[in-house]
Amino acid sequence: MIHRMNTAKKVVIIGSGVGGLSAGALLAKRGYKVTILEKNESLGGRANIFHAKGFTFDMGPSWYLMPDVFEHFYGLLGEDINDHLDIVRLDPSYKVFFPGEDTLQEIDIHSDLEKDLETFEKLEPGVTPKLRKYLSRSKKQYKIAINHFMHRNYNSSWDFLSWEIAKEGRHMNPLQTMERYLNSWFSSSRLKKILEYTLVFLGSAPAKTPALYNVMNHVDFGMGVFYPRGGIYTIIESFKNMIEKFSGDIRTSSPVRNIIVKNNTAVGVELESGETINADYVISNADLWYTETKMLAPEHQSFPESYWKKRTMAPSAFILYLGLNTEVPGLLHHNLRFAQNWKENFREIFDEPRLPEDPSYYVCKPTHTDKNIAPAGQDILFTLVPLPYDINISDEEKKHYRDKVITMMKKDLNLPKLEEMISYEREYWSEDFAKDYNAYRGNALGGEAHTLKQTLFRPRNKSKKVHNLFYAGAGTNPGIGVPTSIISGQLAYKRIEGIKHPHPLTDLNG
Repeated sequence: MIHRMNTAKKVVIIGSGVGGLSAGALLAKRGYKVTILEKNESLGGRANIFHAKGFTFDMGPSWYLMPDVFEHFYGLLGEDINDHLDIVRLDPSYKVFFPGEDTLQEIDIHSDLEKDLETFEKLEPGVTPKLRKYLSRSKKQYKIAINHFMHRNYNSSWDFLSWEIAKEGRHMNPLQTMERYLNSWFSSSRLKKILEYTLVFLGSAPAKTPALYNVMNHVDFGMGVFYPRGGIYTIIESFKNMIEKFSGDIRTSSPVRNIIVKNNTAVGVELESGETINADYVISNADLWYTETKMLAPEHQSFPESYWKKRTMAPSAFILYLGLNTEVPGLLHHNLRFAQNWKENFREIFDEPRLPEDPSYYVCKPTHTDKNIAPAGQDILFTLVPLPYDINISDEEKKHYRDKVITMMKKDLNLPKLEEMISYEREYWSEDFAKDYNAYRGNALGGEAHTLKQTLFRPRNKSKKVHNLFYAGAGTNPGIGVPTSIISGQLAYKRIEGIKHPHPLTDLNG
């Protein structure tokens, strides 16, 4: 339980993404005077929302994974998560489409190993004992990651060489890629694709991502996939309600111009309106590139423009928000269409940037689970196609690619009359991420790809040059994703409180 402090120090948080809101809730509960400033009209950062023609669209994240992280966070605040969110487990968890295959072109994944093993045996006969052993190791490594890595603040890369971290880290296959690691276990290309797809959530490719991220397979098959009724935005609303309950102040349509620094110490912020807000601490949940290069003077930048030119960012995306005038059969809540040439698709995104010719893509039909977010008898489809970041696409190319994706959906998902079903449509491209979220080169996920180098040398959540300036969100530790961004808020809280113990279940008072 977090106890209130006697003297209320002021904290200004720039941005209301998941990381900023989670830090704000913890600090407000602790007794700090918290002010959260959001440049957009609505809260949530990339976990945004909009309404149109009776449809409610979650704009960004749509997967509810790692439920233990959510439950732990609400517990820290003395709250019961079930008082805030109506969470249901999806079964099946998702459907996978393999176009061009002679058999098993569609596979339902249940996140129930006894059910899923029947399917996997058809993909790779005799795989059961290997997959059981693989997932058992994945579970152990997930526990190591949660208990020894993800909830820890790092001050330098040398921290990874400490005895405790090195001892636990040797079990995590840190120097092997996911591609090589999976090749040592399995032979079925389709099975390996199912085990690799979660790497897209990390903004990286199997040939570039360290094998320690096999922990995501335990998240998938050992923990399951969930959904909060009403949509992912109910999480944002819940965080907002808790912050206001603890007397925090949240302001939308309040873009920040710069961070005020005196004597190498952050002392507040200046808004675009010219208003200044004083603070004892500043946390930026804005994209780290924008914070560093646009809100700080050059002499105060820990990560100047030259730093970002050398980094590999997470991909951008093309998103189609579709409201349909009818219900569509054959799709589950989550649906994944995998490219036939898996490696070529990743090469087009990361190595030779161009619009993918045969893309993998994701389709969410949230109305499969939640009928209250659309008019009666109608469905929502959220379609996301990963694209290279920093790609320039003409209006003509956009129109052609939109038509291409719709044509693929009609064939791949058995929706031959899809265009006739569309009653509402909105497109979202790289420049929209840049405009709405100040995303560096239009990346969609808010941070650097989780390559080996960028996992070990991820930007720390504390400015090297400005005292009392901290960071939260996907751009810093522990990385990309909603659960990890929640943890980033806890880490920022620990920085301000001076809490060094890394274990997640430690009372945040130390």
